[in-house]
Amino acid sequence: MKAVVFHQHGDEGVLQLTEFPDPTPGARDVLVRVKAVALNHLDLWTRQGWPGLKLELPHILGSDIAGVVERVGPEVKDLAPGTEVLVNPGLSCGACERCLRGEDNLCRGYRIIGEHVRGGYAELISVPRQNILPKPTRLTFAEAACLPLTSLTAWTMLVRRAGVQPGETVLVHAAGSGVGSAAVQICKLLGAKVIATASTEEKLKRARELGADHTINYREKDFLDEVKRITQRRMVDVVFEHVGAATFEKSVACLPNGGRLVTCGATTGYEVKLDLRVLFYKRISLLGSTMGSKGDLFRVLQLVGEGRLKPVLDRTLPLADAALAHRLLKDRAQFGNIVLLP
Repeated sequence: MKAVVFHQHGDEGVLQLTEFPDPTPGARDVLVRVKAVALNHLDLWTRQGWPGLKLELPHILGSDIAGVVERVGPEVKDLAPGTEVLVNPGLSCGACERCLRGEDNLCRGYRIIGEHVRGGYAELISVPRQNILPKPTRLTFAEAACLPLTSLTAWTMLVRRAGVQPGETVLVHAAGSGVGSAAVQICKLLGAKVIATASTEEKLKRARELGADHTINYREKDFLDEVKRITQRRMVDVVFEHVGAATFEKSVACLPNGGRLVTCGATTGYEVKLDLRVLFYKRISLLGSTMGSKGDLFRVLQLVGEGRLKPVLDRTLPLADAALAHRLLKDRAQFGNIVLLP
């Protein structure tokens, strides 16, 4: 099969389109012919590497995969070749207490396809049967690939971790990102008001089209000052944070007594400042989140099928242009998701 791989960590120049051995599915696995794979910032971080990350090289990136069943292992009886499917990127043991409680993303053996194991920048991928979901029929493969990691992450952050309630106000940072554009929609589905930030007027317009009630161009205005103005200093109940060092301190300052900040990433850096006196005196909750349970993705896909949530596709590129796609994502030159087509 053709695949984009890297043999060493580095910038996007390490990505190479090459011939790679076809994966061999195990007894309970499904071989999927990849039709579309969406990018995430996780791809950039994994390509660059970090202390303690150990990968089998060469590595294949790509977590968000839509495709068609090519063949199945002998113990898989409920899927036929040709079935259109979506891949849940979260891998877990399926046997521990956490997994059996439906909290598989808290499994001690939890891994993510494309990060810890080889992913979908390829023509074929083999995954466990439990990671296969039906592709929403109303979506193209490229649209479907926008959903798993970003939508499930945003859903878990807002529903499971922050517990957003109707009438609350949520500050969503970087609404032009995949996870940010999903967050705006989920907040509105939950009955919350949304203040969205982005770097350009075009992205802010798109955020308003998704339902954002107020928007802030963070390149032109201080988002903390704008939050004070918009809320008449009431501040926001929840901050949806995934930017990191560049926004964290002011994000905390946007919270009132009892406010919640939930975060899933650190695209601008992971070392932040926090005054503990603010944390305990204002009774603030700081919530970390990574991905979500396999079961919750079924709920997300149900809402997509009903038209109540929708994927946000920025553009598609051929698999051979993976390096270009990484540069676009690094430069925040997209709104929503960039998708590669093998």
